[in-house]
Amino acid sequence: MSFTYEFARPALTVDCVVFGIDEEELKIMLIQRGVAPFKGMWAIPGGFVRLDESLEDAARRELEEETGIREVFLEQLYTFGKIDRDPRTRVVSVAYYALTNLIGHHVDAASDASNAAWFALEDLPDLPFDHEKILDTAIERLRGKVRYQPIGFELLPDRFTLTQLQRVYEIVLDKEIDKRNFRKKILAMEILKDTGKVEKDVAHRAARLYRFDKRAYDRMVRQKFNFEI
Repeated sequence: MSFTYEFARPALTVDCVVFGIDEEELKIMLIQRGVAPFKGMWAIPGGFVRLDESLEDAARRELEEETGIREVFLEQLYTFGKIDRDPRTRVVSVAYYALTNLIGHHVDAASDASNAAWFALEDLPDLPFDHEKILDTAIERLRGKVRYQPIGFELLPDRFTLTQLQRVYEIVLDKEIDKRNFRKKILAMEILKDTGKVEKDVAHRAARLYRFDKRAYDRMVRQKFNFEI
């Protein structure tokens, strides 16, 4: 059955702000647009939602098509609907943010992206549309949420040291954290599992490797446990 709508319908898109961390910097995945408008400019990955897919499915599809990144933590961020945000037509975008470990994710631009690359926050090019506002909103959300939910572990490899974990929080929050207090607090939560292994091929004394124990965390949440850094 077909329908006739009284009002014109705006187009619907998704945009994905992807965060990663190296040893010193918080980084953002950008794609170089291969089509107009703003052809050649670096932008946040995203695209139009198909009629037969959910918003999250569209976000994951666009992310994989334009960057090759898949199977990452993904959460809805905000809806952006300024009337003139897209020069083509009336477009409403539902933005997501994603977190991933830089190691193990091969970047491969495709679809309507001619290139894809990681950029440090301090070295970003000019962004088209309202992507700067989307990015600022995502950074604010990340810095707020990392304090009370263990999403920071998504930025780490499966096995990590306490120093690496602390560094993630320092980079995201953009401040130094007292080493002794951080370790005491995180170990007291009992959500880390000692793997029984240590770092290899390091110049300094090899540190213990841990894993995030999600089952222990979920069990403690049911017991009214509050994660807070």
